[in-house]
Amino acid sequence: MTIRSILLVDDSRTELHVLSDLLVRQGYRVRTAENGDEALRRIAEEKPDLILMDVVMPGQNGFQLTRTITRDPRYADVPVIMCTSKGQETDKVWGMRQGARDYVVKPVDPGELVQKIRAFG
Repeated sequence: MTIRSILLVDDSRTELHVLSDLLVRQGYRVRTAENGDEALRRIAEEKPDLILMDVVMPGQNGFQLTRTITRDPRYADVPVIMCTSKGQETDKVWGMRQGARDYVVKPVDPGELVQKIRAFG
């Protein structure tokens, strides 16, 4: 599968802006969501090719949202990359157990992030 569309889920408008700008310059179509409910609406409207997921958000956190998405048969094939400031090994392990396919710690290294995305398609 070729990755063309990416859903960014993060409650920080600054992070959304910075990551959106980076990904658009790389040729990706980017949609954003600031919380779990908005992310689920966006996914239902248009299934993305990949999701970049923050962890610390109001309401449903990124771990819970990743579990919800990856266990839903409609979206189980959409890779989720956790993109968070939670950099402990236990956080990474927990994120992967929830269904994430990769894990990136903020501040994001742009080259590393693009490389990880490209690895999926």
